[in-house]
Amino acid sequence: MANIRDVAKQAGVSVTTVSRVLNDHPYVTQEKRLAVEKAMEELGYHQNINAIHLSKGETRLLGVAVPFINHSYFSTLLNGIADRALVRDYNLVFYQTNYQKGEESKALEALKRKQIDGLMILSRASDWNSVEAYQEFGPLVVCESSEHTRIPCVSVDHYEAFRYGMRYIIDKGHRHIGYCIGRRTGTNSSLREKAYCEELEYIGEPYRKSWVFNNCLTIEDGKRVVNEYVSLKEKPSALLITSDQVAAGFRMEAEKRGIRVPHDVAILGFDNHPIAEALDLTTIELPLHEVGMSLVEKVSSKNPSSAIYPFELVERGSV
Repeated sequence: MANIRDVAKQAGVSVTTVSRVLNDHPYVTQEKRLAVEKAMEELGYHQNINAIHLSKGETRLLGVAVPFINHSYFSTLLNGIADRALVRDYNLVFYQTNYQKGEESKALEALKRKQIDGLMILSRASDWNSVEAYQEFGPLVVCESSEHTRIPCVSVDHYEAFRYGMRYIIDKGHRHIGYCIGRRTGTNSSLREKAYCEELEYIGEPYRKSWVFNNCLTIEDGKRVVNEYVSLKEKPSALLITSDQVAAGFRMEAEKRGIRVPHDVAILGFDNHPIAEALDLTTIELPLHEVGMSLVEKVSSKNPSSAIYPFELVERGSV
């Protein structure tokens, strides 16, 4: 394999001149530049991009720790991340964690070992203290809204979004309200549950454990919730569902069983995924693509800062 000295000898110039051509230095005559480019082509010489990046103290790689790639919430974030990374000339390294701390630690260790220039964590498996310990090794940004960490957060205000959704359902005349939650231990899920409980207290309604449906992430989970809903002796008149995928699964299965939406039970989804429009679901739109792009902007800066994005109610026919 040819090296820079071989190119210099073939072109009849110095190694310094070849280096200047490779780095697009202005002080090289057109004659010598053409001679070097011809020699490179004849010898099949290619620059070692990794070596160039390392010499500059960078890899042009950004890490993304994501629980699941095949979930609409995360896939929309990833689309935004990928679009902005392309514009900023970064490549991406994905670490699928499945909410396992050991898998997440691989991404954190990659940051520590300078194998990536920065790391975005879309939803944590580890506690805040464990993640904060890696801040000294490079830019680190999380996609969770929290006031209890020094790590920059780029997210939607999940507490306000859920509170707004609850208030919307209440204003529609509902008082018996249940909800579907994803992962109970997550920061965003905790904020949503807090808003749910506070709004129930606001209207003087008790928290009913049987009206809270856990581990709801997919269309199939939405179908499962219908089975649980049907078995209830006392049923909620409305459901706040933290994912349009789950809301879609619920609506499709409900219709099969003769349960009318919104006449028998109203449902409000989250994300404004394309499936929500197809199934006429009222939902809270979260600008996840924009959040994904912002994550790249923040993590690629020397001093990342936090950013909270707004949400919007999209009224359709399910409430």
